[in-house]
Amino acid sequence: MSAVTRIVLFSQPGCLSCELTRVFLEAHQLTFEERDVNADAEARRELVETFDAQSTPLLVIVSDTGVEVIEGFDPERLDRALSAA
Repeated sequence: MSAVTRIVLFSQPGCLSCELTRVFLEAHQLTFEERDVNADAEARRELVETFDAQSTPLLVIVSDTGVEVIEGFDPERLDRALSAA
């Protein structure tokens, strides 16, 4: 089983799915870094250029076996991806 080493949540104010993702992570007592794509130009650039995404939330889960990117709020996929965290 892989160990999660870093979780990054790309979000923006007023995004209900972003809030649901944040609540999900907090409810599972997971440590994560939140990056506001409205306030942080570098975060916005990374969202678009690195992850080829146009919307939030975007969750980047880094583990010792690689990187998983989850676009949107998908609790079942989050459960599977974060089971090692």
